[in-house]
Amino acid sequence: MRMVTPSERILVVDDDAEIRTLLRDYLRRNGLYAEAVADGATMRAALRREHFDLIVLDIMLPGEDGLALCRELRAHSTLPVILLTARVEETDRIVGLEMGADDYVPKPFNPRELLARIGAVLRRVRALPPTAERTDVRRLRFAGWTLDLLQRRLISPQEVVVALSTGEYRLLQVFLEHPRQILGRDRLLDLTRGREALPFDRSVDVQVGRLRKRLDDDRTTLIQTVRGEGYILAAEVEAER
Repeated sequence: MRMVTPSERILVVDDDAEIRTLLRDYLRRNGLYAEAVADGATMRAALRREHFDLIVLDIMLPGEDGLALCRELRAHSTLPVILLTARVEETDRIVGLEMGADDYVPKPFNPRELLARIGAVLRRVRALPPTAERTDVRRLRFAGWTLDLLQRRLISPQEVVVALSTGEYRLLQVFLEHPRQILGRDRLLDLTRGREALPFDRSVDVQVGRLRKRLDDDRTTLIQTVRGEGYILAAEVEAER
């Protein structure tokens, strides 16, 4: 079963010419349109020139590194980003997620695993929200906030639109679909990414932290931590059709 469709366009950003060629050719053989560039300047030029559905971005780039480029992308775009990292420290991967990356793949990697990660992220992006699909719900309201499922945007109690990354949007949607229920890390990873948690995988904690900032939830009264079990959305959710 093909995990991606030929219309989906991938931009690979890596300064290693061998990796660029390998990934571009492998993705093309597996049904995607793929281009590969070496640095931030050529990445920007490619994005101005044509549309892409996802960026595979190496952290260790000359000049502007991948983390800075990810931060720049996230400031004005919801384009999904998968980071490639040769850094083994968990902190570097956490920082990447804090910059708004949707996933990360450590080097050295199996191209087949990267293809699977790309497919998973793209499915999350293009899929209709399950709640809306089941019940024709258009908006979910909670604690003065509104999540518009049709336009995929979060609106604050002050009627300000708050930008969400793909991962943040899906995580909030999961919490709103399971209000006042304790959700563990494994369950959240399964619902948001479709994969099991790795040992010491803190990506869910990072995404929860980012989501709390979006919701001005510094005192963690809305998304609460249940020690040793996971997280819970402590709010009533009202569905609007």
